[in-house]
Amino acid sequence: MKAALAGLAFAFSIVHGIPALAAEDQIAVVAAENFYGDIARQIGGDRVAVVSIMSSPDQDPHLFETTPATVRQIAKAQIVIINGANYDPWIEKLLSATPRAGRVVITAADLTGRKAGDNPHLWYDPRTMPAVATAIADALTKADAAHAPDYAARLKTTLAGLERVAARVAQLKAKHAGTAVTATEPVFGPMADALGLTMRNQRFQLAMMNDTEPSARDLAAFERDLRDRAVKVLIYNSQVSEKLTERLRDIAIKSKVPVVGVTETMPANTSFQDWVLGELDAIDKALSGPNS
Repeated sequence: MKAALAGLAFAFSIVHGIPALAAEDQIAVVAAENFYGDIARQIGGDRVAVVSIMSSPDQDPHLFETTPATVRQIAKAQIVIINGANYDPWIEKLLSATPRAGRVVITAADLTGRKAGDNPHLWYDPRTMPAVATAIADALTKADAAHAPDYAARLKTTLAGLERVAARVAQLKAKHAGTAVTATEPVFGPMADALGLTMRNQRFQLAMMNDTEPSARDLAAFERDLRDRAVKVLIYNSQVSEKLTERLRDIAIKSKVPVVGVTETMPANTSFQDWVLGELDAIDKALSGPNS
């Protein structure tokens, strides 16, 4: 991300003197992205005060900039949840700038064996959130052992909800595996892999994710796939506005290739499970349509 680390100079002056627990003895949790914050809230209930820094699906995550308020939130957090794999390096720098004794940092990439250079959109891999949820429950239990049974019960409920996602993935894989699709960016890539879909135009997607110019050859191949309807669906990152990807979306629409929008940030007033299930339903509907 191209996040400007504004406010780092304030960090050291505000680390000391901030209590470990938030208001009413709640455990202060900061999540770099709101889908991780949602899982923390599901498990922590009213025992946690969760702040999700990236929380608006209307904001281009690549243009995110930190603020002094962000620094203060991280400085007082007892538990911090990040994606890793170079997706949110801005928060790793803030963590280094705001050291805190006893703070637990949960990194999804570490839990799933991912590293910089891998597809960083880890939350779309059905294996990621169960691992993150378990790590959050462990951290909360260590911080607040008196309420360990509550965290264990909520973890069980959360994992059951995540199993609904896994079951839906298995169902759609049996139905659509091998189907050719394409995407403007590799945001949905881990889920497409889990569904057994054949993803085309991956060089183009990587160029867009890394903010580099795709080659004329890759762009022409992408356009040809859409015009020839060699793909059944265009998966479109609706959170990032680029003239080039908007052009591809328009070509898909004119060619009667269904377009399914996905985002990098979870919409408000939903749960992670319902958000992903909704996107899976949209994929299923598009793949099951007259172009299938």
